Amino acid sequence: MWVCAGLPSVNVWGAESYAPAVRQTYPRHLYWGDTHVHTYVSADAYSMGARITPDDAYRFAKGEKIRSDGQYAQLLDALDFMMVADHAENMGVFPQLAAKHPALINAEAGRRVFDALRRLPSTEQALGASTEAEYQAASHALQKGKSFKSQKFLLDDDFKRHIWHEVVDSAEKHNDPGHFTTFAGYEYSSGMLHRNVLFAGGPVHTKKIIPFSAFDSDNPEDLWAFLERYRKTTGSDVLSIPHNSNLSRGNMFKPTTFDGKKITAQYAKTRASIEPLMEVTQIKGDSETAPLISPSDNFAGHEKIWWDMMSKFSRPGDMAKLDQAKQSFARGALKTGLQLEAQVGVNPFKFGMLGSTDSHTGLATAREENFWGKTASHQPSPYRANNASIYSASGYAAVWATENTREAIFSALRRREVYATSGPRISLRFFAGWDFQPNDLLRPDFAEIGYQKGVPMGGDLLGSSTDRAPSFLISAVKDPRGANLDRIQIIKGWRDTSGQLHEKISEVDWSGDRRLTEDGQLPPVGSSVDIENATYLNSIGEHTLAAVWVDPSFKRDESAFYYVRVIEIPTLRWTTYDANFYQRLSAPSPQVIQERAYSSPIWYTP
Repeated sequence: MWVCAGLPSVNVWGAESYAPAVRQTYPRHLYWGDTHVHTYVSADAYSMGARITPDDAYRFAKGEKIRSDGQYAQLLDALDFMMVADHAENMGVFPQLAAKHPALINAEAGRRVFDALRRLPSTEQALGASTEAEYQAASHALQKGKSFKSQKFLLDDDFKRHIWHEVVDSAEKHNDPGHFTTFAGYEYSSGMLHRNVLFAGGPVHTKKIIPFSAFDSDNPEDLWAFLERYRKTTGSDVLSIPHNSNLSRGNMFKPTTFDGKKITAQYAKTRASIEPLMEVTQIKGDSETAPLISPSDNFAGHEKIWWDMMSKFSRPGDMAKLDQAKQSFARGALKTGLQLEAQVGVNPFKFGMLGSTDSHTGLATAREENFWGKTASHQPSPYRANNASIYSASGYAAVWATENTREAIFSALRRREVYATSGPRISLRFFAGWDFQPNDLLRPDFAEIGYQKGVPMGGDLLGSSTDRAPSFLISAVKDPRGANLDRIQIIKGWRDTSGQLHEKISEVDWSGDRRLTEDGQLPPVGSSVDIENATYLNSIGEHTLAAVWVDPSFKRDESAFYYVRVIEIPTLRWTTYDANFYQRLSAPSPQVIQERAYSSPIWYTP
């Protein structure tokens, strides 16, 4: 049983050994993290076989080798920050039930679930299966265990408080300023309107509450009200980060309230304040855009297996598929935000973008060649690929901050100086201003020039007194362990003076000697992938791409947003690596993908 009682509330060793950064005029450091990891404290993770504790999860994120269901797992490169985001609904109940907590085991519901969980196969039984049929039977049984997660138990506040304090204590134990940052937090899981709640403060603040869950209300606006009260009473900040909008059937970014009422300025202000970020890529797919709303975007189909599967089935009351897409993906929501701002004066969808895993194994893995699956039975095994190919090996959050501390990283998240990747650790800088010049790319103080002459990703570009078009300074560097870069694109969305919404993709820098076609399309980079041997070569693409780009269609009276998308050369999907490693005859489609990074947008308002 997970026990953290007696842990100190302050990491004394870390505090004494850390010297804060000095004389930094701008955020110089790039930090990598995951704000969405589930452990056995989550009811669904536990019932599907996970036995990794929060302590194990943090140790793994810091680069330690840990044992998971008979196998050893380790990151190639440690993370810099992480949040264990276990579900608030039935948080910690199943480990306590397995330990025969009297309040649970003596209740009729508790005894029923206890007996059902005991009848499930073990994860090691599934992973050690000798045939595919044996694996599928065991894995399917474990996946069905998820159905127990919504069972309501008569839990008093003392029980909930005890579990939450253990969550907070575990985060505090592993917080090591200057080396590794943790955040106390949890997931609120209402329908497919899920949010991760990330607290800026430590135990002195976070232990004053019990997590607000979907059992309290399935309306996210009630969650926001709870978090607003927390901020007011503690003086400490907190964020709510929506995720898996791709599976929300158009409900995540509706142009109305939860109850279908018109959005007001106060609603927009509250939402923008509480939710300045969204998780745009993770294990259950990519939420940037979709072919249905961006038909001319050749890269819109990336990791849309979940969306494609879900959109084939309609339920009574479902909105039209096009409306679902517009209200389920980031690009559509960003455009809708411009429209709502014109109507009520505040943009409720003014969010930056980050990635995280949503791992339910406790293991924050997002590399295709070192992917440990969504759930415990989807950890490496000869038969998992056919059973779990709908899942993506994604993603991570990257922040530009002055130092690796809670305060500095939270500040970066709050100001949206953060970006998402599908897993590769691509370094990306993005600035907007009115006077960037090509020579700025050559300056050794490139980033300092960006801050001096403009605003970084996540910021607002203030209007100019002239008719000059904005200029953008962009630099991308490949993952040191990964693939070369294919191209840099800028995606622009805008609202014209008649109220119509538009989007456009511009190719701003690319590898090789390719030329744009008459309609502005860039030919594919080619491929160096060898599927049979599960390898690729960095014989194409570039190590670094950079550009100064000026918007040729800018109109000063049109509100707009701009964000960068960096595309890698083609590489192998995790399922293809599995097929090669386990000597399977073939891998599920797609066998090849192009990984990417998404910057947070920069907004221009007339």
